[in-house]
Amino acid sequence: MRAVLLSFMAQYSAQLTGIFVALSDPTRRAVLGQLGKGPTSVTELAKPFDMALPSFMKHIRMLEGSGLIRTRKSGRVRTCALEKKPFAVAEAWLSAQRAGWEQHTDRLEQFVLAT
Repeated sequence: MRAVLLSFMAQYSAQLTGIFVALSDPTRRAVLGQLGKGPTSVTELAKPFDMALPSFMKHIRMLEGSGLIRTRKSGRVRTCALEKKPFAVAEAWLSAQRAGWEQHTDRLEQFVLAT
């Protein structure tokens, strides 16, 4: 199990770092939540936030740089949409972490019950 986890971490380390840095901010998490409902323009995404559009665009660029979203410009409108693959990478890493910790807690439970 440990070898699989280390192999996974080596393969996706930089991508995971970018994903988790992007997810660390509540504004970016809220944007991802809104995009979960479907593609949306930057202008619509920015409405709920009390910040200037250039400041909001820094969040969009961070999300796009991490691979969590893609943007497309049509005329003067920039539309954002979720990218599914990075979420699958993060989910796989979290699942591997969960499996490792479950093994540790199972062994602890066996130890406690045996004594």
